[in-house]
Amino acid sequence: MLPADLKLIAGPCSAESYEQLRAVAQQLDSVNLFAFRAGIWKPRTQPGAFEGAGAEGLGWMRDIQDEFGLNVLTEVANSSHVEKVLAHGFNMMWIGARTTSNPFSVQELADSLQGTEATILIKNPTNPDLKLWVGGIERLYKAGVKKVIAIHRGFSTYDKLKYRNLPNWQIPIALRAEFPGLEIICDPSHISGIANNVFEVSQKAVDLKFDGLMIEVHPNPAVAKTDAKQQLTPKEYLELLATLNVRSREAIDQEEIRELRANISILDNQVVEIFAKRMELVEHIGHYKKRNNIAIFQPNQWEEALAKFLKLSEDAELSKEFAAEVFKLIHQESIDIQSKILRNSDPGDSAS
Repeated sequence: MLPADLKLIAGPCSAESYEQLRAVAQQLDSVNLFAFRAGIWKPRTQPGAFEGAGAEGLGWMRDIQDEFGLNVLTEVANSSHVEKVLAHGFNMMWIGARTTSNPFSVQELADSLQGTEATILIKNPTNPDLKLWVGGIERLYKAGVKKVIAIHRGFSTYDKLKYRNLPNWQIPIALRAEFPGLEIICDPSHISGIANNVFEVSQKAVDLKFDGLMIEVHPNPAVAKTDAKQQLTPKEYLELLATLNVRSREAIDQEEIRELRANISILDNQVVEIFAKRMELVEHIGHYKKRNNIAIFQPNQWEEALAKFLKLSEDAELSKEFAAEVFKLIHQESIDIQSKILRNSDPGDSAS
């Protein structure tokens, strides 16, 4: 059973039509939502993609607010957006991750929100920079915004392993230390990137005592104009809420250990792949040395490589003894591989 005070925000990634919005709101009518969300203006990486319904969508959202008695929530990226949202009677809005990454943009929004009574939610910046997030919140407070809530939506990374955006849970935890009274809501949809991972991330957020969940819900995600893969159907969302629970500390610890071990397994696979690639290069060097009658062991090269490896290891806060032993084993395996090449007949030598 979920905490009674958990703030639940749900709705489609983008407002596509009034009928789409109403279908979601109607099917979630039994949920005590803190807010109903939908993007009106959508920042897209490339031009030509669906960039939101624009101002027309604000009217749809206002109708949802009036019919279902819901707080409605959308993203703002500039002062013009703020003006339009407030004019339509919204009492909530959020600042997106890309905007938070730019202090000039956050300051523009803060200036346009001077003294507002509206609740302003601010997502973490796209990159894992706690100071940028802190700075954005401070700008809002200095503008006289009294109701501020942070949203943790994960951080962009080039390597996509499991999540679309890495959770880096330690960053929102550190944010709590900066603002002890600040509420923080988790956005499992953007962390996950796919619907199948939303439950897992949501449960983790509940375990870590986040103050709420912001989850994307679409009546038919397969035809969604934005973020189709990460949105849940209303039925799936209701099932998720029914399944989430407040777990014991022991259960949480056991899951954290399993997660850590799974991550270690992934890294072990990567280490083996890197070793294999390294030894493949060693073989190429071995054939080159044989063709050019170069000695396998070269003391100067060895000492230089070892010193560089130890410096990198020290910077990474690894034990010097551990790093030295690992590098010696790697070096010995390289010598063994090249020695075999030197002893064996190489068909390519006669042609060189």
